[in-house]
Amino acid sequence: MHIELQPDKRYYSIGEIAKAFNVNASLIRFWDGEFDILKPKKNAKGNRMFTPEDVKNLQLIFHLVKERGFTLEGAKIHLKEGQKKTLDKFEIIRKLESIKKELIEIKNEL
Repeated sequence: MHIELQPDKRYYSIGEIAKAFNVNASLIRFWDGEFDILKPKKNAKGNRMFTPEDVKNLQLIFHLVKERGFTLEGAKIHLKEGQKKTLDKFEIIRKLESIKKELIEIKNEL
C-alpha cells in the first residue's frame, strides 16, 4: 500500500489514512495505541492528526502486518531490533514499486 504524500501537507486525518489503506479508522486507532513509533498530534477536538513521518511508519506497519503476515508482537520486535534496516528495505521496495508503475504507464502510452 503506497500513499502519495503531498509535499505541502503537514497533517493527515485518521479518515484520510483509513481510506488510503482501505481499512477502518478503528484499526488505525488500535495501531496508534500498540506501536510507539506512531506519535500523531491531537487537535482541540482530540482528533488524531498524522504527520508524514507517521504515515511512513503506518505504511511500514501495514507492510509487516497485512502484507508479510507478522503478528503485532512480531512486528513490534522486528521494528525495535532492525528499524533502520527495515525502513531502508521498505523504502527501496516502495521506490521500485513507484518506478514499475511509471514504466507501466509509459508502456501503455506507446
